[in-house]
Amino acid sequence: MTSAAGISAARVRRRDAAATREALLAAGAELFAERGYDGVRVAAIADRAGVNKAMISYHFGGKRQLYLAIVSATFTEIVAGMESLAESSRPAPEVLRELIATVGEMASRRYPHFCSMMLREVVAGGKNLDPELIDKPARVLGAVQRIVERGVREGDLRPVDPLLTHLSLVGSLVFFFATARFRERVLAKRRPAIRPPDGAAYVKHIQDLLTHGLAIERRGARRRT
Repeated sequence: MTSAAGISAARVRRRDAAATREALLAAGAELFAERGYDGVRVAAIADRAGVNKAMISYHFGGKRQLYLAIVSATFTEIVAGMESLAESSRPAPEVLRELIATVGEMASRRYPHFCSMMLREVVAGGKNLDPELIDKPARVLGAVQRIVERGVREGDLRPVDPLLTHLSLVGSLVFFFATARFRERVLAKRRPAIRPPDGAAYVKHIQDLLTHGLAIERRGARRRT
């Protein structure tokens, strides 16, 4: 029969193990975003997480598996959100506005390092990703494609190309959040210095571009804000 003390100790170990795993995921995402996959040492991840570097092998099996775990977990949530929106029967411009807001929320708050991390990976040709992970951004594209095609079919969007629309909306958001630090340096060089736009302002800007550039405004319809 297990004692109360034994149960309590087991809970503490599980809690500590979960905290260590989360610390490694957070530290890995931050460092991979700063330096790219090849520029990050296992010891640097462990130091940033405040744990022994053996914990990376224990919890993930190594640096590559940690990297893939970060990408997979983040994309799994993104894909689920995008595909859920693609199933909505609401007008396509409204759904795309929410999609833009969702990408902005994930990039700025939930996963603030992911856009920089993935931009580095994309520039490298995706060489560090397994084939099944390449499928996840393809599914995001598929979700946007379904929304756009339905919007064109129902007369809510101009006859636009779904791929170009995806690149314009999602691609510009990813680039904006991935290049924040560089943009701050550039704008600081202006005299007088220009204050960098925040994420919420850029999300609204892209939403407005969608409304006025792609969506067909109905005569007499109230403009969405």
